[in-house]
Amino acid sequence: MTEPRSPGWPAVLSDGDVTLRPLRVRDAASWADARRRNVEWLREWEATPPGGRPYVPTAAGTFVTMARRLRREARRGRALPFAVLVDGEFAGQLNVGGIVRGSLHSAHLGYWIDQRYAGRGVMPTAVALATDHCFGPVGLHRVEVNIRPENAASRRVVEKLGFRDEGLRRQFLHIAGGWRDHLSFALVRGEVPEGLLARWHAAQLPGQLSRDTPLDVPDRKPRRS
Repeated sequence: MTEPRSPGWPAVLSDGDVTLRPLRVRDAASWADARRRNVEWLREWEATPPGGRPYVPTAAGTFVTMARRLRREARRGRALPFAVLVDGEFAGQLNVGGIVRGSLHSAHLGYWIDQRYAGRGVMPTAVALATDHCFGPVGLHRVEVNIRPENAASRRVVEKLGFRDEGLRRQFLHIAGGWRDHLSFALVRGEVPEGLLARWHAAQLPGQLSRDTPLDVPDRKPRRS
C-alpha cells in the first residue's frame, strides 16, 4: 500500500543562491566529503549516545543509513530532511524533526553548515525558508531550535532571525560525550505574519529594521516545486 503524501513534502525551496531540497541517498559522497573536512568544526555540537565516544560521522555508509531513515520519517509526516545547497553545491544539512500534530502542531529544527560557507548568510536564509514552509504548506503552529549556549555561530542564526529566547533547558541532550544544557528559541506562526524570509531580507536593508518593525517592502518569495 502506498503511504499518503505528507503535507508540504517533498519540496524544493530557493532564495538567491541558497536552495533547500530533499536529502537524497546519492548525496552520500558530497556529504561525507563535507563532514571529513569539518570534523573539528562540528565535533563539539554532535549528538552522541550516552556511554558512546564523541564523534562526527564521516562515512558515506553512515549517511545512507541516516538518509533512508529520515526519508521514511518524511513519508510518515514526522520529519523534513533537507540538503542545503549554495549555487548548486552541497553546503550542509537542515532537518525539521519531531513533527507533532494534534493540539500541538509543532516541530524542532536543527542544522549544520560547511565552514567554508559560514558567515555568508546562508544558514539564516535556509532557516527562514524552512520556517516559512513549516508555517505555510506543512501547516505547523510552532517551530523551535535548541542550541548549546557555547555555540555562538548557531545562536547568531536564530538571533538574526528574531527567534524568541524561551530559556535554558538543563542537560537537554547528550552531545560530545556528556549531557549538555541548551537554550531554547521558538517562533509561532502569528509572530511572523509577513513571513520570516521577508523579515530576514528587511533586516539587511539600510537602517537594519527590527523584528517588530512593520514590513511594507516587497519580499522575495521562496520558489517551490
